[in-house]
Amino acid sequence: MHERTIRVTVDSGVIEGFTADGVHRWRSVPYARPPVGPLRLRAPQPVQPWPGVRYCHGFTYCAPQERKYTLLGLGKFQPMSEDCLTLNVVAPENPGNDGPLPVMFFIHGGGYILGSSATPIYDGGSMARRGCVYVSVNYRLGALGCLDLSALSTPEHPIEDNLFLRDLIMALRWVRDNAAVFGGDPDNVTIFGESAGAHAVATLLAVPEAKGLFQRAISESPASGMAGPPNVAAAFADDFVRELGATPEHGAAAVMNARPAQLIDALNAVMRLGMTEMRGAFPVGPTYGTTLLPHDPLQAMRDGTAHRVPLIVGTNRDEGRLFTRFLQLLPTTEPAIELLLADSDVELKERITKAYPGYPSPSACIRLGGDFAFGTAAWQIAAAHGQHAPTYVYRYDYAPRTFHLSGLGATHATELLAVFDVYRTRFGSLMTAVADRRSARRVSNDVQNRWRSFSRTGSPGDRWPRYTADQRAVMVFDRHSHLEYDPNADRRRAWEGFTLAAN
Repeated sequence: MHERTIRVTVDSGVIEGFTADGVHRWRSVPYARPPVGPLRLRAPQPVQPWPGVRYCHGFTYCAPQERKYTLLGLGKFQPMSEDCLTLNVVAPENPGNDGPLPVMFFIHGGGYILGSSATPIYDGGSMARRGCVYVSVNYRLGALGCLDLSALSTPEHPIEDNLFLRDLIMALRWVRDNAAVFGGDPDNVTIFGESAGAHAVATLLAVPEAKGLFQRAISESPASGMAGPPNVAAAFADDFVRELGATPEHGAAAVMNARPAQLIDALNAVMRLGMTEMRGAFPVGPTYGTTLLPHDPLQAMRDGTAHRVPLIVGTNRDEGRLFTRFLQLLPTTEPAIELLLADSDVELKERITKAYPGYPSPSACIRLGGDFAFGTAAWQIAAAHGQHAPTYVYRYDYAPRTFHLSGLGATHATELLAVFDVYRTRFGSLMTAVADRRSARRVSNDVQNRWRSFSRTGSPGDRWPRYTADQRAVMVFDRHSHLEYDPNADRRRAWEGFTLAAN
């Protein structure tokens, strides 16, 4: 494969990338100063200009996390560092003459504790070739970015809240200031993400500082229960400090001096504790009731104070199945579900379990756990945002035979295979029997064309009406995609009124 180098000048200096496969790529471009030393747990600072040329041919560091999550290929792990505030840009080599291109800004998932923009599936080359400037971003994870430790802040060791949101806003400002250099339109930015990334997308809708930094949003399988108030964040911060072996009054010094590996171990312990204590939110995620995020994002949507941009939101048919094999964080077994519903009144508990025929059979438990974690968030976001802005809802049902045989089906994150055109790659061909290749590519084309149309116009194309309270139209992506109206209405209604009770 013949590669050529390409240089552009961004606001902090000259960066060199490379051209291959019809696209230009720049990797690990810094968008903020490294948040190290005294800048640990502080809001990101503007990147410092550099002299000469910065070489952006390869990926540098991902955010600190458990090493097993940094696998990029056979035996190849991405190095980790707190110096991780970088983004990647992919732009078409021949963009045509239709003017500036829409920008697609991707936020990776991983439960706010893992993930990297360098993951091969997120390459974005196919997306750029279809006519956009694609940007993928790293943000601080876990205890260094998504666990709110600001309750521990002292004059000597100041700690700010919602650091990962501040990172994403800084990256979006970088896009606003530099998109034109790559042929992108800074006034036409679509933020999109999956899982925790989808939750971050939905949260950014309610961040006043993000106003005007994006014009559309796509939230693929947003998670429930990830946002909490300051008192819950403070309780988790105290738990965290205890796991580090310190007292709350010395907590700030403890977290500033701990090694990243110690912070990861302490957070794992807090998360295990959080699954049994049900404080009303997951330990990691945004804190609302702060200057940066004044209101619960869902409430801001209901009130109409969230940014009224067009939104696509959806889930996958078999969300919960992935979590029976990997990352067993969801309640997909009877004991875990009974714990989840323990503080609900008898009538609500009965209504929820009755909506899953056969409960407590394993398949019913997996469906219930998937709806608790992802379905409820998508239903609530669609209903709230749809009152004030164009909102489109989907359900991704497609799975090749190999996925059905493995018991995964259309599980969590499988829509990414269509979004990023993985089925056309050599890796994607291994996932599809010959009989499935045509259908896999057809579904991929449909999803990509609709995401592309949405990024350009705010509409996902023909025969996909807006989601409204009286019709609840849902686009079902499958071998033969079609519209359904309020599918799984009984399951949707069963969860109305449910909240994670704080013990």
